[in-house]
Amino acid sequence: MAQTAVKIEAETHEELTDGFHLVIDAMKLNGIDTIYNVPGIPITDLGRMAQAEGIRVLSFRHEQNAGYAAAIAGFLTKKPGVCLTVSAPGFLNGLTALAHATTNCFPMILVSGSSEREIVDLQQGDYEEMDQLAIAKPLCKAAFRVLHAQDIGIGFARAIRAAVSGRPGGVYLDLPAKLFGQVMNAQAGAASLVKVIDPAPAQIPSPDSVKRALDLLKNAKRPLIILGKGAAYAQADDAIKTFVEKSGAPFLPMSMAKGLLPDLHPQCAGAARSTVLKDSDVVLLIGARLNWLLSHGKGKSWGDQPKKFIQVDIEPKEMDSNVEIAAPVVGDIGSVVTAFSEAMGSNWPKAPAEWTSSVQKKREDNVAKMAPRLMNNNSPMDYHGALGVLRTIIKERPDAILVNEGANTLDLARGVIDMYQPRKRLDVGTWGVMGIGMGSAIAAAVETGKPVLAIEGDSAFGFSGMEVETICRYNLPICVVIFNNDGIYRGTDQNSAGTDPATTVFVKGARYDKMMEAFGGVGVNATSPDELKRAVNEAMDSGKPTLINAVIDPAAGSESGRIGNLNPQSALTKKK
Repeated sequence: MAQTAVKIEAETHEELTDGFHLVIDAMKLNGIDTIYNVPGIPITDLGRMAQAEGIRVLSFRHEQNAGYAAAIAGFLTKKPGVCLTVSAPGFLNGLTALAHATTNCFPMILVSGSSEREIVDLQQGDYEEMDQLAIAKPLCKAAFRVLHAQDIGIGFARAIRAAVSGRPGGVYLDLPAKLFGQVMNAQAGAASLVKVIDPAPAQIPSPDSVKRALDLLKNAKRPLIILGKGAAYAQADDAIKTFVEKSGAPFLPMSMAKGLLPDLHPQCAGAARSTVLKDSDVVLLIGARLNWLLSHGKGKSWGDQPKKFIQVDIEPKEMDSNVEIAAPVVGDIGSVVTAFSEAMGSNWPKAPAEWTSSVQKKREDNVAKMAPRLMNNNSPMDYHGALGVLRTIIKERPDAILVNEGANTLDLARGVIDMYQPRKRLDVGTWGVMGIGMGSAIAAAVETGKPVLAIEGDSAFGFSGMEVETICRYNLPICVVIFNNDGIYRGTDQNSAGTDPATTVFVKGARYDKMMEAFGGVGVNATSPDELKRAVNEAMDSGKPTLINAVIDPAAGSESGRIGNLNPQSALTKKK
């Protein structure tokens, strides 16, 4: 019998339960112990009851941020993160995060209350009327609606399995308001619940595909391994490390794969990215896709050298998406890299020394060239001076989780700050979405119990900044550092046509630290790298919610950061 069954004694002495409790029981049965939500009709009581039954329920100020928290919780735990919202507007707010989760292959379930079907279908104008299931379907991996209490168990089972099996992604679960109050026999209700067995079964690669891939890798003159966030998600850290080191090939981690092997590992080519992309002849992709982040596997970034690609992915349709894949290997990453290592035997030839030495030299040259820029103590700060001290702090605290978003703030931090452990760097992902910061930081603190350092551009922070109240309310060990240069990209643009501020300019000298103080947290205004270092170390030592307003030179920064080339340019007028 479900432990949370409501013991209602009817004339027949029948013990009853209802939709509220069956939803809670279904989640608890499947190990879902945390919900990220915004309360409201019709799910307020569901949140209260779930909290009373031992599920941790964190209430946010905006559904999109709760959704981003659920998405990154899925990435960190390999269990679906759950976001709970109200109907219509709340559902739509959460839908952005659901689509983001699907695009990034994060397992997440968006659970939304909804209006009654009979009224929605006749378009009779119900409270927050909307056909939410139809809207969600194109934007997620799967979408389900539960109309009857006896189907709640199977509904959650289907949602969980869909979220984590194969290529993970977002799932929508629609729960009409009337469902929660439905009553049924408690024993029958308990029997209707489903515990999902092996929701993400291993997918073993074919021996032929493993041999084909290794033959190509063995004969490469200039091999390169690219690790994507799918490799980090797999939690096959030891198996990946064993394979990479056995291969002897340089590896390039994508941003959220940094730390799978330490960025200071002798094979890491992060500081020689341009060189290895351009000069490699065989490229092995593990949990990485040849999308825009890798210039689709072609063009100037990849140079004139002919390339052959090996791709490891759990989704067969990913192969040949942009360029021909010479050796596709379909399977889960843990199984594949284990199969690689076993098939390589004990006498695998290391990558040619001429190649590895040239990559090592390029990496060392680039690191040496950057070093002086990271040591300045300018006031106001530039990006490199500020990131130089944060780089040191992460080196001294490798267990801390780094959340990072912005334009220049993101681009430069990704290259400057080395990571030492897996799944410690969380950022904007495949879409380059702004606004993931506070939701990701909250989920990281909640799911791991580790201290979190969130490095935010002032523009990016604006999308989720009100969640600093949430951070204070739950007293989370999060230090937010805002790189404040008075605007989007920079704070120096001028409006030549009128009195309004330029479109990319914010209030001059804004004090974001005062926001944190308003909610009982610690606020600090830092104007030099030395001040920034002291403030961040104090925050990380104390574990208190802290926001540091890092004053950056308004002239620092470039248009759109390192993706300025994506901005269309008019052939008629050049930007001044």
